[in-house]
Amino acid sequence: MKIIHTADLHLDSRLSANLPADKRKIRKAEVLRSFARLCEYAAANEVEAVLIAGDLFDNAAVSRNARDSVLAAVKSAPGVQFYYLRGNHDEGGALTGNPSAGNGDASGAIPANLHLFESRWTSYKLDPSGSVVLYGAELGAFSGAAAAAGFVADESKINIVMLHGQEVLSASAPEDIPIKAFKNKGIDYLALGHIHSYKEGQIDGRGTYAYPGALEGRGFDECGPKGFILLDIDIEKKKIERTFVPFALRTLYTVEADVSGAADTVAALEISRRAVAETGAKETDLIKLVLTGETEGDIGFDTDYICAALSEDFFFVKVADKTRLAFNEASFAGDISLRGEFVRKVLASGLTDEEKAKVVRCGLLALSGEEVLQ
Repeated sequence: MKIIHTADLHLDSRLSANLPADKRKIRKAEVLRSFARLCEYAAANEVEAVLIAGDLFDNAAVSRNARDSVLAAVKSAPGVQFYYLRGNHDEGGALTGNPSAGNGDASGAIPANLHLFESRWTSYKLDPSGSVVLYGAELGAFSGAAAAAGFVADESKINIVMLHGQEVLSASAPEDIPIKAFKNKGIDYLALGHIHSYKEGQIDGRGTYAYPGALEGRGFDECGPKGFILLDIDIEKKKIERTFVPFALRTLYTVEADVSGAADTVAALEISRRAVAETGAKETDLIKLVLTGETEGDIGFDTDYICAALSEDFFFVKVADKTRLAFNEASFAGDISLRGEFVRKVLASGLTDEEKAKVVRCGLLALSGEEVLQ
């Protein structure tokens, strides 16, 4: 039996933090399309169930297009059963229905193969024999600690539990999930959502837990491979094999390039190209380049030039200059020029070392007649 565990799709996200309007429009459509692609994958690969462990949508105000796209994707895979547990971003209830009935609301808007949960334990049999059982509860009013305390399962079954929240050692907030509290409760797999990067761990000698991470990276705080977890269950042997499946259309990278010693922008660009190439990034990917290292006071890198050059090779590029100014403070001690007076005043100020370096660098560039680039 094959099951997909996904979470944190954040469909309908604005994606306004980094991207210009044209790229944002493309990415928003791609993120929305990611769920439909997942449904197509499930149908084509004999997956029997898809577990959505929260944050299917990004906020309470879900567009009609996003809602209709999700419902159409679920309906397009009638042989796959979908189990959707709302997360903290799903508060609007874009998909409503009667969880206890298991087949949607009276209007028929919710497909028969889409099953929902409540703020209490709800269970579903995932196979005809009832050997594999899924439990889920939406946290908030029902806390993670209360969920753990009230959980009861038949230990003779293969038990999968789905929750959305932060894994912790000791719960202090309603959406904290105390992993230790689920120890020795007959759980074989704890399907979690909330953390946007893949993570796994052990509950006890029997069970494991995992976060699949986001299905698509939306910002540079979500770099690296993104995808879902494929569970392959051998019911007879009561064994679960877990595989992370990279699935994102595009990958985001934050790349640091040490440009110490670069004489000019062209040299810095070549160093940057090599640093980006080492990541294995493809032309479809998004790059945040961070220039690091130490530079002389009269060297200023044209980040717009570097960005434009790299943008020819990738879907999106942004460049940040985080280089530090390298200079000998003693060399300015006896300098009676305006340059020396400026440096001494900055060094005597109450700014942090990082702030002093930035101010001195900009000042020296301005005094030498160069354009000050941010």
